[in-house]
Amino acid sequence: MFITFEGIEGCGKTTQSRLLSEKLTKMGMDVFYSREPGGCVLSEDIRKILLNSCTSNITAKTELFLYLGARSQHFFEKIIPALNGKKIVIVDRFNDSTIAYQGYGRGLDISFITKACDFACNGTWPDITILLDVPVQEGLKRAMARNRDLLDMGIDEQRFEMEEKQFHEAVRQGYLELSKKFPKRIKVINGMGKKDEIFSKIFNLIRHKLPIIER
Repeated sequence: MFITFEGIEGCGKTTQSRLLSEKLTKMGMDVFYSREPGGCVLSEDIRKILLNSCTSNITAKTELFLYLGARSQHFFEKIIPALNGKKIVIVDRFNDSTIAYQGYGRGLDISFITKACDFACNGTWPDITILLDVPVQEGLKRAMARNRDLLDMGIDEQRFEMEEKQFHEAVRQGYLELSKKFPKRIKVINGMGKKDEIFSKIFNLIRHKLPIIER
């Protein structure tokens, strides 16, 4: 099974995706966990370009193609072998991020982006996508706190947090539009509340999709 986690900055997807990976691993399942942009050496290098606040002059189209390049390399180098090995694949961000951010957020052609994502990953899309939804103001508050911790470790990944609130609102609405277009695949979970309560909702949803989990 191929599971992805999506949402705006600070929605909690990284925390929740890791919790799911740890839970399934403890249950004895073979899990491959990764993130985007990143997940392999080349894609991690591209991540440094895409998320660094010093590269704020990247054009929308350049940004799009960098994301697609990072994803395609990650997909063929890591995700496909894991799926072929019958592993449960959990990835923090995938194609929906590109449609939401570069399509709805940047205003690039959504139809073209969707086809480009299709091409980059040989038409492979997740079996299920968990969309964690939080208000923009709350998400940015959390993300900025996280980035302060990263900066203390010498990691600068705050380029998107520097965008106007209007951009993040457009991204959030884009995600919600996608959930309406693909309700069988994209499941919206309220990202507000206690971490354990949110995870309980996610796990209950996933367990009904995985027949190997005893109910």
